[in-house]
This record gives sequence, C-alpha cells and structure tokens, in this order.
Amino acid sequence: MTTRLFKRIPYGKSNFRDIILNGYAYIDKTRFIEELENEDNPNHFFIRPRKFGKSMFLTTLRNYYDVNTKDEFEQIFGNLYIGKHPTPERNSYAIMEFDFSGLNTASEEKFAKSFSKAVQSAVSKFLRKYEHIIPKAGDFLQQIFGKEPEVDVLTDAFNLAFNGGIKIYIIIDEYDHFANDLIAMGTLAGKDFYKTMVSANGMVRDFYERIKAATKDDTVFRTFITGISPVMLDDLTSGYNIAEILTLNPKYNEMLGFTQTEVETLMVETGVDPALINVDMEAYYNGYKFHPEGENRVYNPSMILYFFGQILMYRKPPKNIIDPNLHTDYGRLQRLAKNDRNRETLLQIIRDGSIVSEILEKFPIDMIDDDSYFISLLFYMGMLTVDEQYRFQLKLRIPNYSIKVQYWEYLAKYVLTTSPDITVESRPLQDAIYELAMKGDVQGFISYISENAFSKLSDHDLQRFDEKYIQVLMLAYLFMSNIYIPMSEYEAVPGRADIFLQRNPLYPEIRCEWVFEIKYCKTSARDSEIAEKRSEGLEQLQQYLQSYRIKDRPGLKGVLLFFTGKNKFEITEIK
Repeated sequence: MTTRLFKRIPYGKSNFRDIILNGYAYIDKTRFIEELENEDNPNHFFIRPRKFGKSMFLTTLRNYYDVNTKDEFEQIFGNLYIGKHPTPERNSYAIMEFDFSGLNTASEEKFAKSFSKAVQSAVSKFLRKYEHIIPKAGDFLQQIFGKEPEVDVLTDAFNLAFNGGIKIYIIIDEYDHFANDLIAMGTLAGKDFYKTMVSANGMVRDFYERIKAATKDDTVFRTFITGISPVMLDDLTSGYNIAEILTLNPKYNEMLGFTQTEVETLMVETGVDPALINVDMEAYYNGYKFHPEGENRVYNPSMILYFFGQILMYRKPPKNIIDPNLHTDYGRLQRLAKNDRNRETLLQIIRDGSIVSEILEKFPIDMIDDDSYFISLLFYMGMLTVDEQYRFQLKLRIPNYSIKVQYWEYLAKYVLTTSPDITVESRPLQDAIYELAMKGDVQGFISYISENAFSKLSDHDLQRFDEKYIQVLMLAYLFMSNIYIPMSEYEAVPGRADIFLQRNPLYPEIRCEWVFEIKYCKTSARDSEIAEKRSEGLEQLQQYLQSYRIKDRPGLKGVLLFFTGKNKFEITEIK
C-alpha cells in the first residue's frame, strides 16, 4: 500500500472524525475548544454565515467531549493542539445533538409534525448511543414515538440521564433554519406562523424552556447552539436567556474560516500548484471580519475549498471561479428585499460598496424591515463584514468579489423588473462588450447603454441619476457577460476607481482591460463647473492608471466617461 503524498480537499465534508482518519486536510481550530471550556458560562451561542464550517466544528466538539470516543482520543486528536493540551472535561459527556435544517414550513401542522419528529429522532438516537451507561434507556426507547406532547421525550431523557449520574452536552445546529425560511417569505402569514411557534405556548419555545430547566440541576452541563441569524434568540426571550453570545467576541473571530497563513498551509498539504492560481484569492474569497478588534480577516472556507478542489480535479484553473452553491444565497437576498426600504438599502450598498451602521447582537422578527436590523441581518448572512470603526459606529463593506456577484445578480434583475422601458438585447450587448475587450472600442458599449438604459429612464429614476447611479446601471449590464470581471470601487491606491474591468482568467486572449472614471453634471450646469469636473476626472484617472496594483497589466486602458444629463456624453481615452 502506497502512502498518499498529499492530503485530500475536504470540500463538502463536515464529519471531523472522517476527515482526520481518511487523509483529508484539516486546519487545526482545536485551540478554541480550550477557550470555550474556560468561559465562565458553559452555554454558548455562536453564529456564522452559511458554508463557514459550523457543522464541522460541531462534530469536532462531539468527538472531543463524547464519553464513547475516549479510546480514540489519541488517534483522532493526538497530532492537534487540543491533543497536546487536553482539558479537564475531555470525553466526559453524553452528547445530545439536534439539527433543525430541512423542517417542513409549508404549514403550521406540517412544521409541528416535522419539528416533533426531529426532536424524537434526536432523543432516540441519544438513548441508543448511550444505552450502555443510562439505566432503563432501552425500556424507554419503546415508548418514544407515542409520547404527547412530543417534546415530553426530552424531559424524560433528561430524567433518565440524571438518575444515572450522566452529564449531557447539547449541540444544536441550524437552530434558526425554519425561522430564516419564514422570514425570507416576507409575508404577514410567515411572521404569524413564526410567532405561533416561538410564542409563550409555542412548541419551539417549549423545547428551549425544557433545556433551560435541565441546566439548573446540571443534567445539561454544556450547550452549544449555532445558526446564521440571531433573530430567534431574541424572540425566545426568557424561554432561553442563559446563553453567552460569542458571535461578536474578537477572541473567536478566527474560530471558523481560514486565515491567510492557514490557506497557504492548506495549499502545501494538498499539493495545489500556485502556478494554476490565476485570480487574486484574497479579492475573491477573503475579507471576513466579525469584530473591529479581530486579529485577522478570514476566508470563507467553502469558497476556498471549492477553488482548490477544482484546481486539483482538473489540473488547470477552474472554469467557474465562484462556487455555484452560492446562488442559493442570492435567492434568499432577493426574497428579503421585498419592501422599498430594504431595496433602497441594497442599492446603496451596491452603489457605495459599504454602509455605516451598528451591528445588533439580537433583534426580533418584527424589526427586520427597519434599516439597522436589516443591515445587521445582511452582516450575519455574510453579505457584509466589518471594515473599520467609523464615528462611534462601524463601516461595513461587501467582503469579497464572490459576494459582490450576488449583489450584482440582484441588481441586474432589479433593473429589468422595476424599469420596464429599459431593455437588454443580448446579442448587441455581447458584441459591444466583445469590441470593448478585443478592439478597445469603448464607444459602442457606452452608446448601447445610453440607448437602452439612460435614455429610457423614468422621471422617478432621473431623480437619483448621478455618477453612482450610472455606475450601478453599467455594472448591471457588464455582469450579463462573462468576458470581464467587473470590479466596482476598485482600490487603485491612491483612491478608488469607479469601475475596473479585469479580463476573465478563462480568456487570457482578451486584449484590453479598462479603468472607467465616471463624472456627471446636470444639463443646467455652468461651463466652469463642467470644466472643473472634467479636469478632476482626468487627474483621478491618471492616478489610477499609475497605481502599483494595475499599472503593469497588459492592455490597460483608461477612459473618462463624462455625462451631461442622461442623453449627452463624451469619452476621453487615456492609455
């Protein structure tokens, strides 16, 4: 049997034990087990965006604390931080796990049935797993699915464990999955349904109240709850008010996600050839920070594992640089932005690339449509991240290009559905962008945008027509082609270029890359104002083209796009 030279990429894998024992690469996060165990409060609430490694971390906790894995401790953890620095509570609990993904939210009746089944199945699995140490567990197993109300089985299991002197560690994954589905419906019916389940007499609240009660006599000694939104935690109020919220604690900023150093380690361990990396990985997949005092920004682990996996599978740069599974987040974003206020907030974020707001640790479902609450929800979803401290609040920004694509997908569909006079003639648009890329002809593309979009704007749209609005519409059209990778507010130090059109790495034969600087004056503007803005735009463009980040890129061209009103424009090219 030959020894495998490199470790496997664990894309789509979330079982810690399998990853360790079957030759997959593992980024060691076990030092955080020690940190968690040292917290004064043993009940922890920690959320992160989708595909950020939450399920993987939960299986790490399970294997570390499970009494049933005691004999495997050295084999599983021996080479990791926690194996070399074991804590007093290792392998000392019976683990009770709940996963509330996939519950049926089609109706209250169907939800109640699926929630009950999830609880009963988890309790049944728990008793079977620890039947050898929990007295009378086998007898009780025969009665579980006849219990009414169904969550009674939870208290019964706690009593059995207490009588046997067994301490329980409860792990809950996707605690808010059904709540996020209902919120995304954006309807009054969805909110009423949610409130019924989480209200004082609701089944979900009853479930958490029973866990809370069991923590008082140390039957449930530890809990760890995770999901992607803090909404339900607020609405449970006194039903479950025992958890320490660690989400925004800077100490745990890097508990999930990969730092730059960890990404480099992953490349070495899996044999990723740096020569096949044809994109700026930091720009595409990095950028997440969950507290301004967090030490490092982190990569979305699923994004980077997808990218490396594609390289290793095909031995060449991947055709799709962005994980197709991210498109499910786009659908959620579209559903959340159903009211005018949220849509305006999204357009502002797309236009500016950032927004200033506080981050709320928790908030009720009734406040979702208010600005600060909606922005906080976008932060927890991973659509925004911490940029910097700004005037006693936080400046939040879009984390990376992969997330920008989701905003632009939303934008492209929004433009076409809310402005029926704006048109997209696919073939002429693709031809115009092709001419831009291969022949350096910018006139055709700008003329196309002017004819199909700017000239057809309604009076309502014209009220907000400015440089940013022009930029947003251009990005919407540019995104409909895969010839370029459009970068808005590109950091072309010093300053930020309005649009940088980077050639798609799949098409190295593209001859021209572009920096667009956009200026706008109303038709009533004085000649002196127009001249001043034109001069300012040319000076900025010259600076961007000399930026160390892009000045040596082949085929780089710059253009000042100067609009007077919606119909008149002039183009000044700089090479």
